Amino acid sequence: MTTDASARSGGAERRRNLALVLQRVHVAPATRSELTRESGLNRSTVGTLVADLAARGLVVEDEPAAGGQVGRPSPVVRAGELPVAVAINPELDAVTVALVHLGGEVLAVERAPFRAAPSVEDTVRTGADAVRRLLAQAPERRPVGAGLAVPGVVRPADGFVRLAPHLGWRDVPLADRFADALGLPTAAANDAALGARAEGLFGAGRGVADLVFLNGGASGIGGGVIAGGVPLTGAAGHAGEFGHMIIGTPGGVDTLGVHGTLEAAVSRAALLRALRLEHATPEQLEAALVASTDADVARTVAVQVDALASALANVVSVLNPARVILGGFLSALAAVAGERLDALVADRALPGIGERLEVRRSELGSRIMLIGAAELAFAPLLADPSAYQPR
Repeated sequence: MTTDASARSGGAERRRNLALVLQRVHVAPATRSELTRESGLNRSTVGTLVADLAARGLVVEDEPAAGGQVGRPSPVVRAGELPVAVAINPELDAVTVALVHLGGEVLAVERAPFRAAPSVEDTVRTGADAVRRLLAQAPERRPVGAGLAVPGVVRPADGFVRLAPHLGWRDVPLADRFADALGLPTAAANDAALGARAEGLFGAGRGVADLVFLNGGASGIGGGVIAGGVPLTGAAGHAGEFGHMIIGTPGGVDTLGVHGTLEAAVSRAALLRALRLEHATPEQLEAALVASTDADVARTVAVQVDALASALANVVSVLNPARVILGGFLSALAAVAGERLDALVADRALPGIGERLEVRRSELGSRIMLIGAAELAFAPLLADPSAYQPR
């Protein structure tokens, strides 16, 4: 009995150590020496763990150039390329799907546009068809699961969409629908919360324990919070709906019909109207705003920057993050605003907090929701690599 208990304990410890190594390499490549130092494990144990992960196709070892070092250089361990996550981001005007490697690298993307807000059925059918096309083009890849980044209120436990007001969806078992269509385990979460996770791992939030992420998309404004290195989810898992925060700015209504919210005052649609554009990616929108000399565009930008600064000042005073990261069209707005946005936030936030804040633009650009969605699909693998069997 003691032997059985010891075996179980040893097996659990090995699973934890395999997960520890894979999670570290998932964030960034590391040498065996770095893995040994950071994990606290001995060198031979790290070597055995890396060999196990490599045999499963989860990591690859590259011999580094000597570079003038004394002695034999330590091999560099990086994430393997055969396992992929299917990432899906339904939006008001399109559903975008991608295959994403471990390490947050987007392998292939397909965007299927819609002329009007899509139904759930249209989204699942169109998205699943796009996924099948991408997988057919990469037959050597092994999908481990699918992740959905949804612009709405999502129950993380089962991927049930309680409300996606921009899309007109309510009480939809979206993860189950896609799981049936794809034949893959599927999870779903709020898109902006996943964006916060992606930026924290691979983008402008690396190394920051306390950050707030706000994303602006076709469906409005959402956000996510990392506090003490841990996602702040709230009692029901829906924390971060900054778009519906009331800031008292006059204007229209948001997608819930509420006056005076951030989303009512700061909108992608208003920027596109001022620029006389029907559609633009965040990168295209930024280029158009920077290049514009139109007075109406300048006025629209000024009003939106002022409203955004008020919202950020509230966020900073309440949550005291070290960094606020802006994504989507909010990143484009920040690019045009320059130092004016920083100055307004510092002036309106609680003294002693606003001056120490860093406002950064997303480093992941239009890939951010896909990278975040992939994290949902990779989560079981990263938690227990020993359960993964190579084809």
